[in-house]
Amino acid sequence: MKDIRPIRNEADLEWALAEVEPYFQEPPQAGTEEADRFDILSDLIEAYENRVVELEASDPIDLLQFYMDTTGRTQSDLAELFGSRSRASEVLRRKRALTLDMINKLRQEWHIPADCLVQPYALVA
Repeated sequence: MKDIRPIRNEADLEWALAEVEPYFQEPPQAGTEEADRFDILSDLIEAYENRVVELEASDPIDLLQFYMDTTGRTQSDLAELFGSRSRASEVLRRKRALTLDMINKLRQEWHIPADCLVQPYALVA
C-alpha cells in the first residue's frame, strides 16, 4: 500500500485530507488496494480529529432554534408543545430558562436529546 503515515500534526492532517479528496470525486472499487487506502486514511483522519479537535458545547437555545429552522417548526409549534405562547417566546428570547418539564417534552415529542438542552446558557435580563 502506497504512502500511508501517521497523522501527528496539522501538516500531516492537510496531507491526508488532500490524499482522500480525489476519492470523493471518484470512489475506489470495493476490495481494491485503493479502497483499503481510503478506509485507512479516513480512519487516521477521524482518530486525529477526535484526539485534537475540541468542539464547544452548543448553546441549548441556539440548538433549539437550529432544530426548528431545519425541521420547519415554528414558535407556534413550540408554544403548543409548552402550552403557552408567552413561555415559548420567553425561552427563545432567553428571558426564561428551559425547565426539566420543557426539556422532557422536547425529548419525547421532538426527539431532541436531553443532554443537548441542559448545557448552561446565559439569560438576558
